[in-house]
Amino acid sequence: MNPLNIREHTFDWGKRTYLMGILNVTPDSFSDGGDYNSLETALEQAKKMIEAGADIIDIGGQSTRPGAEEITLEEELNRVIPIIKALRQSSSIPISIDTTRSQVAEAAIKAGADMVNDISGGTFDTKMFATVASLQVPLIIMHIRGTPKTMQQKTDYQDLVNEIRQWLNCQIKKAIEAGIAPNKIIIDPGIGFAKTYPQNIDLLKQLSRFQELNCPILVGVSRKSFIGHILEEKDPKKRVWGTAAACCHAIASKTDILRVHDVPEMKDIIKVADVLFRH
Repeated sequence: MNPLNIREHTFDWGKRTYLMGILNVTPDSFSDGGDYNSLETALEQAKKMIEAGADIIDIGGQSTRPGAEEITLEEELNRVIPIIKALRQSSSIPISIDTTRSQVAEAAIKAGADMVNDISGGTFDTKMFATVASLQVPLIIMHIRGTPKTMQQKTDYQDLVNEIRQWLNCQIKKAIEAGIAPNKIIIDPGIGFAKTYPQNIDLLKQLSRFQELNCPILVGVSRKSFIGHILEEKDPKKRVWGTAAACCHAIASKTDILRVHDVPEMKDIIKVADVLFRH
């Protein structure tokens, strides 16, 4: 896979694991809702993650936890654009906009973001692929069924990994047809999105099968409910070391990017796991 250049940063796939720090500027995200709701607290958290070794900051204004209600376009823009502008003034860190709306993607890139992370894989907004193509930025295509409000009723798979792979392959083709460069497409199998606890475990065990799609792979396991299920821990913020174990497995399965809340801890995991599994 060809390296990806964003500003003065090079993502040389396969050489090491890259770290995406999560910055939810939402009142209702499942694990950090309301923590970084003001511009000051959000900017402070972004700077902490950069200092701790994040390679990308992923900014989202719409909660995607199971059952989440959709907010208005105006509300989403009001949440994300000021923090993108403020962060861009103080840092050259690659910024990702976590959105399913093409209008938010376009406004975010114009405000200083560098890539689009679409949890719907281009299915919620039919203009997303064309918009990303015209902006000439990288796109993360994640697998989902339904919406965050309905997805946990849509978990009836006949062949879990094959169906997800076929779906991702189909979306990759559509993205390329829309004009997105193949080397700017990253895939995410969507742990926790329209998947049950056993399905999430199965998906993680078979992560390496997604390499056949020949795209960098992003995995988001951070603090998720399947870890809570294993640990019998209801508080997402107390799932750090469970997250670490899942991240370590993802690295062993040749995942390229880990999307996490706890950057300092996961940076240590990456440093050790990369030596064990990559070198």
